[in-house]
Amino acid sequence: MFDYGGKVYMKTKDLIAEALSLPVEERAIFVDSLLKSLNPLESEIDKKWASVAKRRLEELRSGEVKAIPAEEVFKKIWNRFSK
Repeated sequence: MFDYGGKVYMKTKDLIAEALSLPVEERAIFVDSLLKSLNPLESEIDKKWASVAKRRLEELRSGEVKAIPAEEVFKKIWNRFSK
Protein backbone atom coordinates (compact mmCIF):
# COMPACT_ATOMS: atom_id res chain seq x y z
CA MET A 1 0.00 0.00 0.00
CA PHE A 2 1.08 3.55 -0.52
CA ASP A 3 -0.01 7.01 0.55
CA TYR A 4 -1.08 9.42 -2.15
CA GLY A 5 -2.31 12.80 -1.03
CA GLY A 6 -3.43 11.54 2.35
CA LYS A 7 -5.27 8.51 0.93
CA VAL A 8 -3.95 4.99 1.23
CA TYR A 9 -4.07 2.89 -1.95
CA MET A 10 -3.21 -0.71 -2.74
CA LYS A 11 -0.57 -1.43 -5.36
CA THR A 12 -2.08 -2.56 -8.63
CA LYS A 13 -0.68 -6.09 -8.39
CA ASP A 14 -2.10 -6.44 -4.85
CA LEU A 15 -5.47 -5.15 -5.99
CA ILE A 16 -5.52 -7.64 -8.86
CA ALA A 17 -4.58 -10.50 -6.54
CA GLU A 18 -7.33 -9.47 -4.12
CA ALA A 19 -9.88 -9.23 -6.95
CA LEU A 20 -8.93 -12.67 -8.27
CA SER A 21 -9.60 -14.17 -4.85
CA LEU A 22 -13.25 -13.03 -4.97
CA PRO A 23 -16.07 -15.42 -5.91
CA VAL A 24 -16.92 -15.28 -9.62
CA GLU A 25 -20.12 -13.26 -9.06
CA GLU A 26 -18.22 -10.63 -7.10
CA ARG A 27 -15.48 -10.50 -9.74
CA ALA A 28 -18.14 -9.88 -12.41
CA ILE A 29 -19.53 -6.96 -10.39
CA PHE A 30 -16.00 -5.64 -9.87
CA VAL A 31 -15.15 -5.84 -13.58
CA ASP A 32 -18.45 -4.26 -14.56
CA SER A 33 -17.76 -1.34 -12.22
CA LEU A 34 -14.26 -0.86 -13.64
CA LEU A 35 -15.51 -0.95 -17.22
CA LYS A 36 -18.25 1.56 -16.45
CA SER A 37 -15.61 3.90 -15.01
CA LEU A 38 -13.68 3.72 -18.30
CA ASN A 39 -16.71 3.99 -20.55
CA PRO A 40 -19.33 6.19 -18.86
CA LEU A 41 -22.91 5.50 -19.80
CA GLU A 42 -24.68 7.62 -22.37
CA SER A 43 -27.95 7.49 -20.55
CA GLU A 44 -30.56 7.44 -23.31
CA ILE A 45 -28.67 5.19 -25.71
CA ASP A 46 -27.59 2.81 -22.96
CA LYS A 47 -31.11 2.65 -21.51
CA LYS A 48 -32.46 1.68 -24.92
CA TRP A 49 -29.79 -1.00 -25.43
CA ALA A 50 -30.38 -2.34 -21.91
CA SER A 51 -34.10 -2.53 -22.66
CA VAL A 52 -33.47 -4.43 -25.90
CA ALA A 53 -31.04 -6.81 -24.17
CA LYS A 54 -33.49 -7.51 -21.34
CA ARG A 55 -36.31 -8.14 -23.81
CA ARG A 56 -34.18 -10.51 -25.88
CA LEU A 57 -33.04 -12.39 -22.79
CA GLU A 58 -36.63 -12.80 -21.64
CA GLU A 59 -37.61 -14.05 -25.12
CA LEU A 60 -34.86 -16.67 -24.91
CA ARG A 61 -35.73 -17.72 -21.37
CA SER A 62 -39.44 -17.97 -22.11
CA GLY A 63 -38.87 -20.05 -25.23
CA GLU A 64 -40.52 -17.41 -27.42
CA VAL A 65 -37.38 -17.45 -29.58
CA LYS A 66 -34.82 -20.17 -30.08
CA ALA A 67 -31.08 -19.62 -30.00
CA ILE A 68 -29.18 -20.72 -33.08
CA PRO A 69 -25.82 -22.41 -32.45
CA ALA A 70 -22.86 -20.28 -33.57
CA GLU A 71 -21.58 -23.08 -35.82
CA GLU A 72 -24.84 -23.01 -37.77
CA VAL A 73 -24.81 -19.22 -38.10
CA PHE A 74 -21.21 -19.15 -39.31
CA LYS A 75 -21.85 -21.98 -41.74
CA LYS A 76 -24.73 -20.02 -43.32
CA ILE A 77 -22.59 -16.89 -43.53
CA TRP A 78 -19.68 -18.84 -45.05
CA ASN A 79 -21.96 -20.48 -47.62
CA ARG A 80 -23.57 -17.19 -48.56
CA PHE A 81 -20.33 -15.29 -49.09
CA SER A 82 -18.15 -18.04 -50.55
CA LYS A 83 -20.14 -18.20 -53.78
